[in-house]
Amino acid sequence: MLNIPGPVSETVLEIDLKALVENYHFLRSRILPSTKFMAVVKAFGYGSDAEIVAQKLQTVGADYFAVAYAKEGVRLRDAGITAPILVLHALPGNFDQIIERCLEPNLYSLKILKEFISFAEAYGQTDYPIHIKFNTGLNRLGFNASDVPEILKLLAATKSVKVKTLFSHLAASEDLNEKAFTLKQIENFKEVSEQFSTSLGYSPWRHMLNTSGILNYPEAQFDMVRSGIGLYGYGNDPKHDMMLKPISALKTIISQIHELGPGESLGYNRAFVASEKRKTATLPLGHADGISRLYGNGVGWVMIHGKKAPIVGNVCMDMIMVDVTDIPCTEGDEVQVLGSLSRADALAATAHTISYELITSISQRVTRKFKN
Repeated sequence: MLNIPGPVSETVLEIDLKALVENYHFLRSRILPSTKFMAVVKAFGYGSDAEIVAQKLQTVGADYFAVAYAKEGVRLRDAGITAPILVLHALPGNFDQIIERCLEPNLYSLKILKEFISFAEAYGQTDYPIHIKFNTGLNRLGFNASDVPEILKLLAATKSVKVKTLFSHLAASEDLNEKAFTLKQIENFKEVSEQFSTSLGYSPWRHMLNTSGILNYPEAQFDMVRSGIGLYGYGNDPKHDMMLKPISALKTIISQIHELGPGESLGYNRAFVASEKRKTATLPLGHADGISRLYGNGVGWVMIHGKKAPIVGNVCMDMIMVDVTDIPCTEGDEVQVLGSLSRADALAATAHTISYELITSISQRVTRKFKN
């Protein structure tokens, strides 16, 4: 049963499913109707709720889902997701879960390909769908072009698996200063995938574009695209951010207000000392809820009645304090930490990090509530 937003009485994360669908349709509008769409819902749906997000996206036509690890895919299956699910970082210890729950592994090295083939044969599988990832410059996971002959040899010797897709990952698709590098990655992927398909005797789907790739390099959409951060409302570029809506709003309340006189300190290690009379508000969330100790001492803010209240002192495990000297407010008033008034990318930038880290850090102890 969904929690529906009402007056805020604790720290909550409100998730707007209408905004999610609008983001999906915007991203869809940037690709051809025939191009398939893979929704990335790893890391609890980028800090929201993977199961509810996937259920909604399945109803509006998402073709595929992607998770990082097998246990995330199991949770989707338990939530009624019937669409194909790619496990981006398949690990041998989870091969049994992958096959039992009809998940599809990304196989990225000769070691893991050999191990999965042996496992699939032992399970009596035929043409089990697998995905082959090629490294084209990110240098994280993936086969190199020189591995193609050995991959083909292994595939020719078994009927247990069949390649569903070939894919790669762009390293800097959001940075147009790296356009030459990105175009080289795309070209490298074209070459290796064409060589692979020709030798294989059939043509697996190909996909390479992430959210920024969809927006900046639509000519490389191939058969399918993958989007994560864009679905949740962030496009890594101000002009694209205007077209996307953050789906999550982190809200809380004022627990207590303090009056500080000159020379009085606040919080652990007396990190904040008032130079003049100040008024502060204590809020019931802290680094255990995802507000890192990178914030505080003037780094970051929250919004109270439409005004910025800077975070002061050190962030505590369960509390933060903000300066409300110039903001008329009282205990119990609502506070927006993240959302339309305080975008995650802007807040993250004050701590020299990125929206991905901030939104995926929102703790599971924060109550999720759903709109629309």
